[in-house]
Amino acid sequence: MRINTQLCARTRKVDFPGKRPLVMGIVNINDDSFSGDGTLDPDGALAIAERMIAEGADLIDVGAESARTNRAVVAIEEEIRRLTPFLEAFPRLVESARPGPSVLSPPLLSINTWRSEVIEAVLPLGGDLVNDISGLPDGRNAELCARHGAALLIMHTVGLPKVPHTSQRWENVLDAIDAFFEEKIALAESAGLDRERIVLDPGIDFAKQRDDNLAIYRHLDRFHRFGRPLLLPVSRKTVIGDVLGIENPAERDAGTVACMVRGARLGAQIVRVHNVDAAVRSLRAVAPLVS
Repeated sequence: MRINTQLCARTRKVDFPGKRPLVMGIVNINDDSFSGDGTLDPDGALAIAERMIAEGADLIDVGAESARTNRAVVAIEEEIRRLTPFLEAFPRLVESARPGPSVLSPPLLSINTWRSEVIEAVLPLGGDLVNDISGLPDGRNAELCARHGAALLIMHTVGLPKVPHTSQRWENVLDAIDAFFEEKIALAESAGLDRERIVLDPGIDFAKQRDDNLAIYRHLDRFHRFGRPLLLPVSRKTVIGDVLGIENPAERDAGTVACMVRGARLGAQIVRVHNVDAAVRSLRAVAPLVS
């Protein structure tokens, strides 16, 4: 399934469908990433981004706070301090990088953060997209994106980030996500953000149980009715570990590829991954089968 839509990011417009779903590479500027691939060294983070661009990443998603709920919240000032050197150096990195088999070149830059104080401080430094895992409880982050011309990713969840929601139960998770997207798109638009600047994320593993996550993977195409790009977060997720019986997230890449291919068949426009090389190669191989 290939859905025609357009995303207006800060530096350019992106038309979907492309040759394949876009690949978003994950760069963690922290020391407590669940996948164990974070670094507090700005140069190290830039080197990871450079490698991902060479492997074919279409977007780089940089964050400075782990979403893990069993880790302390990073202070606002510390999160800004971690992000600033990367954001300042990223334009120079892109100019000198040797892009791989990407769909978008140069890649878009996504900033993974949810607190409005951080967004207000770092968006003037750059960024095409804000990847907000807060579920947009109010319109502040949408207003900030509108002010700077950035796009906004709205992820389905409940409650605040960094708080465990393992007891959450859904009568029908697909109906709940459907109603959530309807409400949050309206909220973002009322804050001044154009609909063309919105990306939707069903929030795999966030306030969801195993069967909830599997239902999303089976029926992702249901959410195309909103006419917005769908980001499918597939990489090394807990649900993959549950299905395969693998505790170590770094050993879940085979399951990640399987979920990614399923998402591509159902029209996911963006996939978010740790292993960019495996994702790009897999999607290039499967592209003739899902077009």
